[in-house]
Amino acid sequence: MDDPWYKKGLRFACTECGACCTGSPGYVWLEEKDITAICEHLQLSREDFLKRYTRQVGHRFALKEHARNYDCVFLKDDRCHIYSARPEQCRSFPWWVEQLTSPEAWKEAAKHCEGIDHPEGKLYSVEEIHSHLNAEPE
Repeated sequence: MDDPWYKKGLRFACTECGACCTGSPGYVWLEEKDITAICEHLQLSREDFLKRYTRQVGHRFALKEHARNYDCVFLKDDRCHIYSARPEQCRSFPWWVEQLTSPEAWKEAAKHCEGIDHPEGKLYSVEEIHSHLNAEPE
């Protein structure tokens, strides 16, 4: 990543449209700090939160999805119900490795996210993009 294709930066503005929270099965992995923040936001005990809103996969927890359409359990009326306390994985979107592999991958992601390359979006520097990449849990 010494000289990435996006070295001049990329524009993004989260419009809170909810498109990144819908439509395909997968995992929103929760780190301990995510669990704590969401519990505080919802004013729920850890035990209650884990039982109602998560599934355990191996030794990790992930948010549940609705079985009929794979929408995140916190997506309501096309908006994230816990936006201010959303997990780090959600906060780091769209700065995910698979979307930054090439201009084509970025354009493909933009087909599903109106905030990618949004004309009023902030221009993120390569350093800012990499700081988001480095924040992702392993």
